[in-house]
Amino acid sequence: MDLSGKKAVVFGGTSGIGLATTLLLAEGGAEVTAISREPKKAGTLPNGITTRACDVLDRGAVEAVLEELSPIDILVTAATGGKRAFGPFLEMDLDGYKASFDKLWGYANVVRYGAMHVSDGGSITLVSGAPARNCLPGQVALSSVGNAVEAMMRAVAREVAPRIRINAVSPGTIDTPMVILKGTEREELYRQMTTNNLIPRAGMADEVAQGILFVIKNNFVTGTTVDVDGGWLLREP
Repeated sequence: MDLSGKKAVVFGGTSGIGLATTLLLAEGGAEVTAISREPKKAGTLPNGITTRACDVLDRGAVEAVLEELSPIDILVTAATGGKRAFGPFLEMDLDGYKASFDKLWGYANVVRYGAMHVSDGGSITLVSGAPARNCLPGQVALSSVGNAVEAMMRAVAREVAPRIRINAVSPGTIDTPMVILKGTEREELYRQMTTNNLIPRAGMADEVAQGILFVIKNNFVTGTTVDVDGGWLLREP
């Protein structure tokens, strides 16, 4: 797919991986609408990018904004949805575990109400996560949600083919604003998190965004997960 002149919508598009994707799409010539709960956190954006406020868990709001922006060539969701639970499952607060699935419900809303507005030959991309297929200690919630996201993607791929392609991109540990630590504390956290990776460092949001652009632009890719994880899937716990 040639990005020039295409209409793109990126949920979670004003921070982290979503923002990096928004910027790369605009750089490639797409007209981009970046959507999040707090659009102002994106700061000043280049020409060709507009922002909208929407909570992906508000089904009616998602439906309304997608209908307003229709038709869409490129639909991406990187919105996390809400909080995520960590720790051993047998010690986990089950309300926290349940809340972790807000990411899935947000993605489901975007795909359910967005697919009908994606043009023929268009693309949908979801952002999953490496714990889906290599769950490290304390990541059962992340793994469960990631597996659900990827399973939904594969099932929907059959329904929307050949009119639309849908894929997932699975990042490993990525340096994004979701981690609020600064300075040496931040550096040490990422060092500890990635020491067993084949590439022992945190990835950058732009590196994941390049993977997202690959599945958007390559017209022979659908129903698959592309890993941008520094070798996470081969690491030991």
